[in-house]
Amino acid sequence: MASTLHEERAACHHLPMPPRARPVYTPPGGPPAVERPSGAILEALGEEGVFALLEAFYLELERSELRPLFPPDVRAASRRSAAFFVQLLGGRPLFSEAFGPPRMRARHLPFEIDGRAREVWLDCFRRTLAAEGPSLGFPEEHLAGFVDFLEGFSSWMVNVAPE
Repeated sequence: MASTLHEERAACHHLPMPPRARPVYTPPGGPPAVERPSGAILEALGEEGVFALLEAFYLELERSELRPLFPPDVRAASRRSAAFFVQLLGGRPLFSEAFGPPRMRARHLPFEIDGRAREVWLDCFRRTLAAEGPSLGFPEEHLAGFVDFLEGFSSWMVNVAPE
């Protein structure tokens, strides 16, 4: 898996980035103080399960109004995101090894993300967790904490001021 992520990193350097000719909004209060999701999630799902969950999530995003924000190959994007989640859940540092420090807010700044986009993203993740979580073995006792993390994390990705 790591060699694939490294190949994807090389390909990312050739993707054009959208222009940033707009003011960037910073949510008040700075980064949210949310707890990292439990490592028991990774223990239950394993790396393969995390990758499967994120692929299902990105296929859900592909059917959403957020589709234009993602590259043509959403499966490759899902692998990058899965690498982040494996690392976040206490697993191997797949994301950092392939792409450098996560710095997720900075990575999302080129894309206009408003409160509506955040809600669509969260709804897609919630639907994916409901549909795929049980069959992948997502531990029910850690679902609420994981969703709390997603809510706080996604609030920090918002970079367009509310109207």
